[in-house]
Amino acid sequence: MPALVLLGAQWGDEGKGKATDLLGGSVDYVVRYQGGNNAGHTVVVGDQKYALHLLPSGILSPGCTPVIGNGVVVDPSVLFSELNGLNDRGVDTSKLLISGNAHIITPYNVTVDKVTERFLGKRKIGTTGRGIGPTYADKINRVGIRIQDLYDESILTQKVEAALDGKNQLLTKVFNRRAIEVGQVVEELLSYADRLKPYVADTVLVLNQALEQDKVVLFEGGQGTLLDIDHGTYPFVTSSNPTAGGACTGAGVGPTKISRVIGILKAYTTRVGSGPFPTELFDEDGDALRRIGGERGVTTGRDRRCGWFDAVIARYATRVNGLTDFFLTKLDVLTGWEQIPVCVAYEIDGRRVEELPYSQTDFHHAKPVYEYLPGWSEDITKAKSFSDLPKNAQDYVKALEEMSGAPISAIGVGPGRDETIEINSFL
Repeated sequence: MPALVLLGAQWGDEGKGKATDLLGGSVDYVVRYQGGNNAGHTVVVGDQKYALHLLPSGILSPGCTPVIGNGVVVDPSVLFSELNGLNDRGVDTSKLLISGNAHIITPYNVTVDKVTERFLGKRKIGTTGRGIGPTYADKINRVGIRIQDLYDESILTQKVEAALDGKNQLLTKVFNRRAIEVGQVVEELLSYADRLKPYVADTVLVLNQALEQDKVVLFEGGQGTLLDIDHGTYPFVTSSNPTAGGACTGAGVGPTKISRVIGILKAYTTRVGSGPFPTELFDEDGDALRRIGGERGVTTGRDRRCGWFDAVIARYATRVNGLTDFFLTKLDVLTGWEQIPVCVAYEIDGRRVEELPYSQTDFHHAKPVYEYLPGWSEDITKAKSFSDLPKNAQDYVKALEEMSGAPISAIGVGPGRDETIEINSFL
């Protein structure tokens, strides 16, 4: 049975929650392997809409065990709030497992994130201000706080002291803020221990044993390929690896266990935050995509920047992730356009470039080269098979598939759980 990785193939917000939910009834474990509550998934079940930020989408699927892996950074207060919200709506959250090696987003991480971003001014990255980056920085600097530390007060206190030694110097002498007291932080963190304890597990062992028993495990990435800390549009990226390799390190599963890597592609392109975006629209078309697509960040509440489909980015995502399939989402949003532009290459200093530029400078100066595909006006939200789509919609999907370098195995034609066309099974 397969181990699958499902990830965003653009700048995030591609509709990964819908894709994960589609598979959720067929898999035994759904694993978040990186990021924190800076990610956001919207899942529509019947007439109910669920906005998930930290929890794996599989938490909505009965019989599926949701897992927060060691590569995730966890804000306990956000986690409890999300669990409470689901419990209040009758969702069983008791099967959740959390790696004891996952790092905790502390109050001082959030403070440092906000004051640093404010200090950068026009050079700001566009972070969510939720402490994600500083927590990963602490992890790399070996002064991070892990969930398992909550169960040894002496170790926890020593680690908080070590982390605040430098941070308080920064806060007081550079940012003119008050120093943060060690005792207050320790007290707050310890207050989370009892409620977290039933969920804490050796998830590396659990997941590897599950795969040895032929269970189906789905690894769910947050954000998207172009936000990867190594392979994204640096420095306008997240602080972790949403690409396929991150599933191995963020969950403790070897690459030989992964049998399929599915990229989620929106039928157009969006991004949140700062950074280059070659196909971005500043006209009525951009406003229409934003309005019809409901393009507002699930976690941030910020309007998403909108543009036409970028095949250069899709090809890049195929390459760096080793994608085997695509799930194309929000095709229905494009209904009504007479012609639909698709970016097939870039023009950089008079040169045509068909692959993502290696140089940050070149990418900042990239201008889209468009091909124009005929649109359609028919309502496609009731389509149940590929043949139900209008011919121009079929041709659009086929063109994107050819340009992107991997087969499209499913198509989202509406927000609902059942508004999906499956061309090839993922399992």
